[in-house]
Amino acid sequence: SIPAAVIGMGVYKLIGRFSTKKDDTILESNMVQTIGSAGESLAAGAIFTMPALFLWAEEGLCSMPSLVEITLIALCGGILGVLFMVPLRNALIVKEHATLLYPEGTACADVLLAGEEGGANASTVFSGMGLAAIFKFVVDGLKLLPADVSAAFKSFKGEIGMEVYPALLGVGYIVGPKIASYMFTGSLIGWMVIIPLICLFGPDTWMYPAAEGTTIAQLYANGGAAAIWSTYVKYIGAGAIATGGIISLIKSLPLIVTTFRDSMKSMKGSKNTSTERTAQDLPMQFILLGVVAMVFIIWVVPAIPVTLLGAVIIVVFGFFFATVSSRMVGLVGSSNNPVSGMAIATLIVTTFILKATGNTGAAGMVSAISIGTVICIVAAMAGDTSQDLKTGYLLGATPKKQQIGELIGVVAAGLAIGGVLYLLNTAWGSAEVPAPQATLMKMIVEGIMGGKLPWTLVFIGVFLAIGLEILRIPVMPFAIGLYLPIYLNAAIMIGGVVRMFVDGRKNV
Repeated sequence: SIPAAVIGMGVYKLIGRFSTKKDDTILESNMVQTIGSAGESLAAGAIFTMPALFLWAEEGLCSMPSLVEITLIALCGGILGVLFMVPLRNALIVKEHATLLYPEGTACADVLLAGEEGGANASTVFSGMGLAAIFKFVVDGLKLLPADVSAAFKSFKGEIGMEVYPALLGVGYIVGPKIASYMFTGSLIGWMVIIPLICLFGPDTWMYPAAEGTTIAQLYANGGAAAIWSTYVKYIGAGAIATGGIISLIKSLPLIVTTFRDSMKSMKGSKNTSTERTAQDLPMQFILLGVVAMVFIIWVVPAIPVTLLGAVIIVVFGFFFATVSSRMVGLVGSSNNPVSGMAIATLIVTTFILKATGNTGAAGMVSAISIGTVICIVAAMAGDTSQDLKTGYLLGATPKKQQIGELIGVVAAGLAIGGVLYLLNTAWGSAEVPAPQATLMKMIVEGIMGGKLPWTLVFIGVFLAIGLEILRIPVMPFAIGLYLPIYLNAAIMIGGVVRMFVDGRKNV
C-alpha cells in the first residue's frame, strides 16, 4: 500500500502539470492507493497456493489450470474478501478507532499527508525501479554478469552462494536485519550443518524418499549439495514452516475467539443509517447478493473444480478468517497476519473432509487447493481492505467509494494474475521461482490424500520448530530460511545489513 501511495502521488502530480484541472485532492490520491494495493493482496493469496496446480500438471496428475479457472478463483476470493469486510468497517474501523491502530493504514495516511504538503519522494521509488530493471536486463538479458555466485566445499560437503538480484536485496532491506538474519541462519543450518551431517553419516544409504538404486554419495556426486537439499532438507523445512504457521495460529486463538465474538456483537449494535458522506457503506442488500452470487459461481461454473460442499466450506471459513484477519491487522499489522497459518489450517480440515466424503485422488487434491486458494485470498484481501479503509477514515474519504475502488482493483488484478502465473511458470519454473508456500500446501494435501510425504523428515522439522519456539526464536523466518535455497537468503541478508547501516547513519 505504501509504494502504491507514493507512486500514485508521483504519477498524479506529473499528470497534473499538463492538466487544466487544478482541484486534485488528497482523497483522489487515496483512491489510487486503494485500488492499486488491492492487486498486491490478491496476488499474495494466489501465489501462496495456485502454483501447486502447475506443479501437479508438470507431474501429469492433472491438466494445466486454464486462464479462466485461475481468473474466476482469484476474482471470487478477492470479491468475497472485500464484501465480508464491509459489514465489519463500522465495528472495527470506527468504533474501535483508538484501540485498533492499523499500522500500515496509518502509515499510508501519513505518506499521503506528507505528499499533499509537498514532501513526497516518488522520484526515489522510480529511481529504484529503474536501476533494478537495468540490472535485471544486464544479468538476464545481456548475460554480462553471472546470475549467482557460489562456493562448494567438496570435502566438507557444504555449500554457500548468493543470487545477484536487486529484488532480493530489496526484500532484505524491507524486512530489516533481524528477520533477514533469522532467515540466513536457517539456510546456514540447512546447507552447512544438516547437509554435511547427512553426507557424513549416510554416504552408502539408499536415497530416501526417491527410488532405490541411488546412494547419498551418488546423489551428492551427481547434483552436489543442492540435490541433498531438495531430497532431504526441504522436507525438514516444510515441517518447520507448517509447525510455525500452526503455532502462530494457536498463539492467536484467544485473539481470534474474542475478535469474532466482539465483531459479531459490534455488528448487531451498529446499524448505521447515517447519511453522512464519511459514513456511507455499500448497502447490505448488495453485500448479501454479491456473496450469494460468488458462492453460486464457485459451485456451478465447471471451470472451478469445487462442489457444493466446497462452496459451503468457503463461506464458513472465509467469513471467519476475514473477521479474524481484519482485526488482527489492526492490532499487529499486515506483516504479522498469519495468512499462511490460516491457509494451512483450512487445507488440513478441507482435505480430511474431502477424503472422508470420497473426493480423493487428483480431483480431490485440485479441489482442496482451489478451496484453500479462495480462502487464502479472502483473508489477505480482508486485511488489505481494512488497512485501506483505515487510511480513508483518517483522511475523510467516502467508505462506499473506497469499497467500490477495492472491487475495481480486485477485478483488474484478477484479470492479470493468470497471465502473470503463466509467465512465471514458463520463463523460470519452480527451479528459480520455488513458490515455498504453494509447494508446502501441495505437500500437505498430498500427504493427507495419498501418504506420499516422507514423514520422518517432516517430523524432524516439526520438533526443530518446537525447540525454536521454546527458545523464543521466531520460527517462521528461520523455517523459511531452512526451506528456501541459501542463494536467496544470502542476498536477503545483504539487503538487511544495508538497512542496518542506513538506519545507523540516520540515528547518528
